Amino acid sequence: MQEHIQLERHRSRYRMVFLILLALVLLVPMIAMGFTSEVNWGAEDFGAAAALLGTGWLSTELGSRLVRSGRGRLLISAAVALAVLGLWAHLAVGIWPMDGG
Repeated sequence: MQEHIQLERHRSRYRMVFLILLALVLLVPMIAMGFTSEVNWGAEDFGAAAALLGTGWLSTELGSRLVRSGRGRLLISAAVALAVLGLWAHLAVGIWPMDGG
């Protein structure tokens, strides 16, 4: 029982750290928009970024509950991070052709 309580405290801290990092990541383009016209995000861009990061976090959280080994958790986290970064890059600049040709 005590181990379960400690695990929940650890997860609670992990969630708080994630929320802080999410806010900081979303603040970067907001601050950049004040300095340059090359960054021009609208509400939909911030919403998409928040949804993408939130889905990545949820995937990592669920994966870490299914896999008990540290190495497995690291691999799941790395795979999710690569998927999130790849999708973010595609949404930003279109790195994969989507016109069917």
